[in-house]
Amino acid sequence: MGKPQVKTKKRVADHGEVFTNEREVNAMLDLVKNQCQRIDATFLEPACGDGNFLIEILRRKLELVANHKRNSYSYCKNLVIAVSSLYGVELLEDNAQACRERLYNKVEQTFPKSLKTSNEYLEVMKTIQFILDKNIVCGNALDYTKANGTAIVFYEWKFINETDVKIRCFDFEVVAEQGKQMSLFSDTNKEVSIPEHNQEFKPIHYLKLYTYAE
Repeated sequence: MGKPQVKTKKRVADHGEVFTNEREVNAMLDLVKNQCQRIDATFLEPACGDGNFLIEILRRKLELVANHKRNSYSYCKNLVIAVSSLYGVELLEDNAQACRERLYNKVEQTFPKSLKTSNEYLEVMKTIQFILDKNIVCGNALDYTKANGTAIVFYEWKFINETDVKIRCFDFEVVAEQGKQMSLFSDTNKEVSIPEHNQEFKPIHYLKLYTYAE
């Protein structure tokens, strides 16, 4: 049996919660197969549930990252690029947390055993957790607010050289209203002009991203 599409009738009635089954997920992703074959392609799921779409997108990206497993540095860097390109908004906190955990566990399960003894392993997994905590947001994609009523702010993680990442913040509402990333998939290889938020961060080594404090 596949994963149930409904948890409880009450959740359906209260929140319209119905999960997309695996066959439909794969059929939809096959329509944008070229995007799924790019490690850095950005995906945003505005009603991500517990991650049925995002976990399959990540699985496809991890197959590409696996091509770099002979080199610890290259593997870890591309892993960060793959994970940092996935974004989700989910109304229910238990689903949002389950989504983060599924994505994290998928990364850990597929991490090559030969690289788990590398110096980078522990730090890259802390960085992955940090990114997922920022990229998978509990909130309402219709009014662009988090559960606590504050605006949804997303983070862009961009490598500016071989090791350092520049973080930019942008308001989800501004981007969505301009029609640049409200759809589920990016459909262009060109860099999107994202309106910047007023929060700024200094460039940092990608293995040290998790050291940023709120």
